Amino acid sequence: MILIRLEPGMDLMEEMRAAFSEGVVVTGIGSLHRVRIRTADESELTVEGPLEILSLQGTISPDGVHIHIAVADSEGRVTGGHLRGDSPVRTTAEIAVIPYQGVLRRVMDRRTGYRELLVLE
Repeated sequence: MILIRLEPGMDLMEEMRAAFSEGVVVTGIGSLHRVRIRTADESELTVEGPLEILSLQGTISPDGVHIHIAVADSEGRVTGGHLRGDSPVRTTAEIAVIPYQGVLRRVMDRRTGYRELLVLE
């Protein structure tokens, strides 16, 4: 397992893309100034902070990052969805990733209309 700490101002999504080539994000905690997500109905939503990261998990492949996040605002309201960019770290973000030793790819699935995970090895 690899643990990393992101510092204030770093973008959560961009740093995960840069730090890992293939793996499974098993947990993440910390805080954000704001988060940009795609919701279940495929709309984009930006939630302004301060926000606490309650949950963070997903997969990372050379073809893309698929991360889901749940955050709580200062009143404890929880929002979650598919993480997008433009989500700057407020004080810290601590991320745990298990590297994958095989080959992960993302290929277009005509049934879903999305690039879905394909485990080759």
